[in-house]
Amino acid sequence: MKKVKYRHSATRIVFLSVSLFFSFNALLLAQDAPQESELSGEQPDVQETVQGPEESNVEAAASSGDAAAGKELFNTLCAACHKLDGNSIGPALRGVGERRETDWLHSWIKNSQALIAAGDAQAVELFNEYNNVAMPPFPQLSDGDIDNILAYVNAPKAVPKEQQAGSEAGAGSGSSGGGVSTDILLGILAFVLLMLLVILYLVNKTLRRFAVASGVELPVKQKRSTPIWRSFVENQFLVIVSAVLLMLVGSYFAYGYLMQVGVDQGYQPIQPIHFSHRIHAGENQIECKFCHSSARVSKTSGIPSLNVCMNCHKSISEVAEGTATEEYSKEFYDGEIAKLYDAVGWDVSSQQYTGETEPVKWIRIHNLPDFAYFNHSQHVEVGGIACQTCHGPVEEMEIMYQNAPLTMGWCINCHRETNVRTAGNEYYEKVHEELSKKYGVEELTVAQMGGIECAKCHY
Repeated sequence: MKKVKYRHSATRIVFLSVSLFFSFNALLLAQDAPQESELSGEQPDVQETVQGPEESNVEAAASSGDAAAGKELFNTLCAACHKLDGNSIGPALRGVGERRETDWLHSWIKNSQALIAAGDAQAVELFNEYNNVAMPPFPQLSDGDIDNILAYVNAPKAVPKEQQAGSEAGAGSGSSGGGVSTDILLGILAFVLLMLLVILYLVNKTLRRFAVASGVELPVKQKRSTPIWRSFVENQFLVIVSAVLLMLVGSYFAYGYLMQVGVDQGYQPIQPIHFSHRIHAGENQIECKFCHSSARVSKTSGIPSLNVCMNCHKSISEVAEGTATEEYSKEFYDGEIAKLYDAVGWDVSSQQYTGETEPVKWIRIHNLPDFAYFNHSQHVEVGGIACQTCHGPVEEMEIMYQNAPLTMGWCINCHRETNVRTAGNEYYEKVHEELSKKYGVEELTVAQMGGIECAKCHY
């Protein structure tokens, strides 16, 4: 029998590779152990560093008044004209106790106009600086109420949770600097996989040599006499069935494609200014028709003018901390408000319009064909249909999108299923009474009132 050289080479390679693999594992385990001990030892120090300023802020606020009661009074009486950080109709109030004397603040809050009339230098300076807009008097506030407000506005600005989380993450990353990086781990795994492939190749090659030397015949694939495609072509029954099947499947997909032409359900463009319906209609519960006022009396709902936005955003130049989400930060929302100011030409520092405006090119989302007539006022006012019926859960949408297909079939189904609201509507009383007798029903659908006639929407 023929002698085979290097019969044990594959075994040796396997043994060396396994030894190398376990050596790497032992190295990783040895480095992970001190890393965990360091993290567990430094964790209390990080917590003390983060919690220290918060505790001191609470003690400072509690010593000078009830900040919680002051916050409620501030939101009720002061927030319309003042912000804690940044000027509005009046100056920013955070830290005002450090800039003004407490007795002077009491007199100013109770009756600012009296101080101006008396010629007080600070009062006259403030009055002139803010466009001669007099602050309304608050004689109903007691000294305790004013102390509570001052306690709230004098409290230092709280550190956002995102910054605290970032500091904790930074501390954690600093303590774990001695660990093994992910790139090294991936490199080791790639090396191990490569070694396994080499081992498999060598084992297969060695076994084939051993089989040849031992006289063992290896299986050989036999070539087919007739290719599969030729057998398929020669079978007329399979060809006919396949052709019919392809025609049916192609017709199905072609019909589905053609039925989607002009249907923009799910269309969600990016607008030039990010407007969150979730914040306005959801969290703040602003009624849809407050901004889209044309929907009450017009065919279209209308695009709100930027003056409508400025009714609120003259005083709101930044969002609350709790408004931010994981995807959209507070800085992002504040930047979008700044875009609004650039468009209308509003100078935040002087609280005046500059006269330099820029058009906002909004992208239309819901767009019906020109040959289809739709009237918002007829549905919203006369029919009492909620906006969400067609537009979906707008109060939950961060970015507005087309919720319904707005096809002819979709509209007809709605007219067939929706009853006409006749209570308190004299326009429909007589018609409803006659048609109710005709159809023998107590309530009529829009379709029974003629809502699916062609001329209702196409004329």
